[in-house]
Amino acid sequence: MQSDEAPPVRRRTIEWQDPMIGAARLAEMTGIDYLQAMIDGVLPPPPIVSLMDMTLSSVSYGSATFLCEPNESHYNPIGAVHGGFVCTVLDSAAGCAVQTTLPAGVGYTSLEIKVNYLRAVSATSGQLTAVGTVTKPGSRVAFAEAVITDAEGRVVATASSTLLVFPIPA
Repeated sequence: MQSDEAPPVRRRTIEWQDPMIGAARLAEMTGIDYLQAMIDGVLPPPPIVSLMDMTLSSVSYGSATFLCEPNESHYNPIGAVHGGFVCTVLDSAAGCAVQTTLPAGVGYTSLEIKVNYLRAVSATSGQLTAVGTVTKPGSRVAFAEAVITDAEGRVVATASSTLLVFPIPA
C-alpha cells in the first residue's frame, strides 16, 4: 500500500579538517610516526575517516587497526551495508599497514585489491574491527592483507592488496 506522505528524511553531518595539514608532514615523518600522530590527535585524520565513520585505533610496524560503526547511511538498495564500505575499510587497513613500514618522504597507493565477502553487514552488526598486516614490504611494491570482523568476532570479509610505493615530492 502506497502513502501520499513522504517518509521522514534522515540526515548525517560530516565534518573534517584540511587534509593538506597532515599531507604537508609526510616528507619529514616516517609512516608509523605519521599514523601515530593521527591517533594521538597531533595531526588531523584524512576526511575519508569521517565520511566512513572509521577510526585508526592502533599501529605497529607492519600492522594497522581500524574500528568502524556501520549504519544505515552505508546501506545499498537491498538493505545491507554496501560492499564498497567494507572494501574501503579493508583498503585503509592494508594501506596504512604498509605505511607503517615506510621511511619519511615515501608514500603509497593501491594498485590492486581483492575482497572476499563472507558475511552480510548491517547497522546491527556492531563495531567492526579491520586489521591490516604487511605480508611483504618493499621499496617499489608492497603486499598486505586485511581482515574485518564484526562485534561478535566473526570474520565478515578479507582482502589481499598490492600497493605501489613511491617518493613524495618535497
